Amino acid sequence: MTTTAMTAHGHATGAALPRSRGELSRTVRQALTRPAGTPLPQRVTAVHADPYGDDLQLALYLCYELHYRGFAGVDPGWEWEPGLLRLRAEMEHRFLSALRADAGSPRTAEEALADLLVEPVDADGPSHFLKERGELWQFREYAAQRSLYHLKEADPHAWVIPRLTGRAKAAMTAVEYDEFGAGRPERIHARLFADLMTDLGLDPAYGRYADTTGAQMLTSVNLMSLFGLHRALRGALVGHFAAVETTSSPGSRRLAQGLRRVGAGPAAVHFYAEHVEADAVHEQIVRRDVVGGLLETEPALDEDIAFGVDTTEWTEKRLGNHLLTAWEEGRTSLRTPL
Repeated sequence: MTTTAMTAHGHATGAALPRSRGELSRTVRQALTRPAGTPLPQRVTAVHADPYGDDLQLALYLCYELHYRGFAGVDPGWEWEPGLLRLRAEMEHRFLSALRADAGSPRTAEEALADLLVEPVDADGPSHFLKERGELWQFREYAAQRSLYHLKEADPHAWVIPRLTGRAKAAMTAVEYDEFGAGRPERIHARLFADLMTDLGLDPAYGRYADTTGAQMLTSVNLMSLFGLHRALRGALVGHFAAVETTSSPGSRRLAQGLRRVGAGPAAVHFYAEHVEADAVHEQIVRRDVVGGLLETEPALDEDIAFGVDTTEWTEKRLGNHLLTAWEEGRTSLRTPL
């Protein structure tokens, strides 16, 4: 698999299409193997689909990736094809309705972010596990799962920039500039994660582990694409970004310590060591200037920002529980072992 380029005919030469996992993902996958505009079966519906299940989440992932790097051999006309967008909207409605039901009661952005600032003394999660007793095979699984996020790190958040103004826009652009390497391609955070994967003996190609990854990781990745692609959800996208930056530094410190403990190479350690300091700075900027600036200009988005924070935490905890359950039982957390 290779990174996406465009052929002379405009077709993406990105990752291979993942295998389907049910009727929805099979319908979308089959459509993407045909010319854009080929009618989708009318009987296919997401009304009764599990909003967090493999089938719906993979189908959404296939739709969303058309807005990133696409898939090898897929007609780029599918990105804005009305029939596919109608099915995607139905799946999004199912997904978003479930998130609103599971995220908890509405609250303010300040309340939601305050909960992230202090870790409970009995906190657990993948980074705690990996720091203390994770084995190299578990770090490799973790990296394979997280590659769906980190190889596009900061990309979906960039969609919010044209939807912000003033202080929030300037601050968001400054943080994204750091995420994209501050003008140095070798410092792009997605590139640093690719180096980590190589260090751990994994294939760093974009989208390589989509087939291996379960619904829990797909849900976390799809969440930021859902927020990023809809202007109406700009507050939730800012909340997502704030949650990621607020929780990244302590988790990254633990992961760097764990990687040193198991004797991982310098590139693997460096990715997380880099995030300890960088994200501690970013957290302050995002809370003060991105969130604060957005609330100054659009105070009505307060609950939306909190929704973004809370759904990010909910989906990450669900993923963490999946990983820990598998590892505690000594089995792979992936659909197929590495």
